[in-house]
Amino acid sequence: MSAPVTSYGKVYLIGAGPGAQDLITLRGARLLQQADVVLHDALVTPEMLELCPQAEKISVGKRSGQRSTAQQAINAQLVECASRYALVVRLKGGDPMLFGRADEELRALEEAGIEVEVVPGITTAVAAAAATKQPLTKRGVSRSVAFFTSSTAPEHPADVDMPDSDTLVQYMGGREAIITAQRLLEQGRLPETPVVVIENVSRADQRILRLTLDTLAHGLEPTHGPVLVMLGHAMARRPHQAAD
Repeated sequence: MSAPVTSYGKVYLIGAGPGAQDLITLRGARLLQQADVVLHDALVTPEMLELCPQAEKISVGKRSGQRSTAQQAINAQLVECASRYALVVRLKGGDPMLFGRADEELRALEEAGIEVEVVPGITTAVAAAAATKQPLTKRGVSRSVAFFTSSTAPEHPADVDMPDSDTLVQYMGGREAIITAQRLLEQGRLPETPVVVIENVSRADQRILRLTLDTLAHGLEPTHGPVLVMLGHAMARRPHQAAD
């Protein structure tokens, strides 16, 4: 006698954007309003979850240096939820396809034969450029941008080489500020290279700090939310640019 075939719902990996409720896409907001269950990151704001009052909400947050749900457990939860609900949302801060562990979750869902769709979100780097009015590219100054993080999988050593781009954007850069700045200085970046640090992008408690690479090498004050570090000559304040 053959085993019964499990019927699965559909899973959506949705980017919540940088934090502000009205920066999620229309498609993402519509799907949240239809969801049966929402598995959300720690960085997803309470205001964002107000868009899905009807859904069961499951926190599967992963935050650096804090106790969090293991990725394999999240994968298993997604499959289990898809076996019980018709519309499952995996809500991720920023964009699912950039530092969002989407590959691991897509693999788990695909291996189980579950239909999955990705709904993009505004990644934090783009939101930070808008919030600070600092374009990441600038004619004659910056024609290349690299997004990077110092975080790696446990089985992989930390990469000591920095990307070779005109503008660098480091995700989750607060705790790594000193070592990042030191490596960039060692690799030939000028000490006076402009740096913009932004905490809690797009949220009510957003904080912007402008400094130089040499100053960054001495560290940052304690922060209380996700930090993005933008470096390069495109980060120089314009002559008549208003203060943050």
